[in-house]
Amino acid sequence: MTTFSVAGVPALTGRVAVVTGANSGLGRVTASVLAAAGARVVVAVRDTAKGAEAVKSLPGHFIVRRLDLADLASIRAFVKGFDESIDLLINNAGVMIPPMSRTADGFELQFGTNHLGHFALTNLLLPQITGRVVTVSSNGHRLGAIDFEDLNWERRSYRAMRAYGQSKLANLLFTAELQRRLTATESPVLATAAHPGAAATNLFRPSGERPRLEALQRRAVRLIAQSDEKGALPTLYAAVADVPGNGFAGPGGLLGRGAPTLVGRSRRARDAESARRLWTASEQLTGVTFPQCSGESQGRAVGRDRTVRDA
Repeated sequence: MTTFSVAGVPALTGRVAVVTGANSGLGRVTASVLAAAGARVVVAVRDTAKGAEAVKSLPGHFIVRRLDLADLASIRAFVKGFDESIDLLINNAGVMIPPMSRTADGFELQFGTNHLGHFALTNLLLPQITGRVVTVSSNGHRLGAIDFEDLNWERRSYRAMRAYGQSKLANLLFTAELQRRLTATESPVLATAAHPGAAATNLFRPSGERPRLEALQRRAVRLIAQSDEKGALPTLYAAVADVPGNGFAGPGGLLGRGAPTLVGRSRRARDAESARRLWTASEQLTGVTFPQCSGESQGRAVGRDRTVRDA
């Protein structure tokens, strides 16, 4: 059995990759590996100064552009200024268990950033995408449930971890429904998902709800966590390995560690009706709908994606 590593990333010369949240942690590692393989990497970040600082010492070709996933106007501005084909879109950015707060458009911050922001970005860019869309979820999706009556925590008492679980479950339902739609339109673009397992990133921030429990959680993560370099491998695997549409990559070992492979997901994440219902709700909330890819774009995608997978 072959173990996937950075060495398994094929040459990506001439390819374009967009990585959200690439200024730190898993996103920075993902961007650096893709650039080292020859891709031109668009570093899509809220703070362009931090983005430029993050990649200035890395080899490869980087373009830093502003993108705030918690602001639909920022997402539209990013897409409006982007006029080239994209081989890989890596939906990596995210927030985890912050205190209750809202996006510029009034969405609960985790649902609005982790799911709705990437939902809008992906659909607006989709006519230009010729390869894959990889969305980073989490094993935290197993704690999640989609409350269709209160997606943005306007009536319930806010629970940061439950809100995080909902957003990460939404990532997987989004991937499943996106792939269903791509298949239905005979698009060769693939939608895949990944989770890093236990990775020592800067994503975990205390919500203040249960300080003692959160302190214990941080200690536990530090004890078992993989490095960012290992935590990014499932994302890279989902991006370039020979995996099926709607494939979910994650560490194959115990305690969220080990080399990446295809992994299972919760029963709720396999609910096709919930996926379709969430898609409809997301369209209504964002005002963004699924586009039809042109035949010309699909033709380019066939050749490009085959090269990535067979290299």
